[in-house]
Amino acid sequence: MLNRRILRIKAFKTVYALAENPAMTPAEAQAQLEASCQSTRDLYLFMLAMVPALTAHARERIEAARKKFHPSEEELNPNMKFADNAIAAFLSEDPDFTKIIAKKKLQWDQYDAFLWSLYDSVKASDYYASYMAGAERSAAEDAALWVKVFENELVDNDKLEEILETASIWWNDDLAYALTACCHEVQALAGGKQWKLPELYLSQMQEGAGKDSDQDFVRGIVRRAVLDYAKDVEEVAKLTPKWDISRICTTDLALIVCGMAESAANPGISPKIIMNEYVEISKFYSTPESKSFVNGLLDKLINTNKQ
Repeated sequence: MLNRRILRIKAFKTVYALAENPAMTPAEAQAQLEASCQSTRDLYLFMLAMVPALTAHARERIEAARKKFHPSEEELNPNMKFADNAIAAFLSEDPDFTKIIAKKKLQWDQYDAFLWSLYDSVKASDYYASYMAGAERSAAEDAALWVKVFENELVDNDKLEEILETASIWWNDDLAYALTACCHEVQALAGGKQWKLPELYLSQMQEGAGKDSDQDFVRGIVRRAVLDYAKDVEEVAKLTPKWDISRICTTDLALIVCGMAESAANPGISPKIIMNEYVEISKFYSTPESKSFVNGLLDKLINTNKQ
């Protein structure tokens, strides 16, 4: 499930925590890394569980409207296309899915207010109106609707961000990745695939790839970074004599140490690839000037160590 870009981000965050707490042990760093990786899959499960939860909420609203003292004709004979969508049925009737959601306590029962506002927002959209007006009823069309919900309703949603921040300290930056996985999953379900818990690492899902290659990859970066952190910081200090090392942005320092650790732990990976990856990460997690700083130092440090 997790590709190498997000694994590098997980490694960077762990090394950032190390930079903030130099007393962190290798075992503590690996435990934090593992928790961070597992959390992304849990977030994917939580967001996928929103599909049957929002569908059930819609059905409850429809039934409540029917029981009004003077229901309208539309309320008495509602369009049930969304309430009966196939994707929600696939998930709610899958014993493996419902079991793991219950086991991990990833249900949406306590978030009625959010589901209410989300359903109202979905109903007000043009894509929902087009879906409900269409005569076709198919799993593929249902999946396409859920993709639009994931893409249009949940990114930059302040109410959802509050829920995620409260639910897990690890979920703050992983939503976009988890939603992309959900989009792929609903499309696969529409194509006839039965739901299955995805392997944690992408290499475990690909034929021909070493089963543990991605796991070993990210663990190797963190292990090397923790063991040689002090030495790597000294090397950075030597290349920045005009700067007190304490004045270097902690995020930049963590990115540079990660790049050095990846190069040392994975000598077969091109230095250019490593530098480009951490420069890209710096664009999201550090200052506008960081990309040049990180790239310049990694270029010197990695290529010097390669010689």
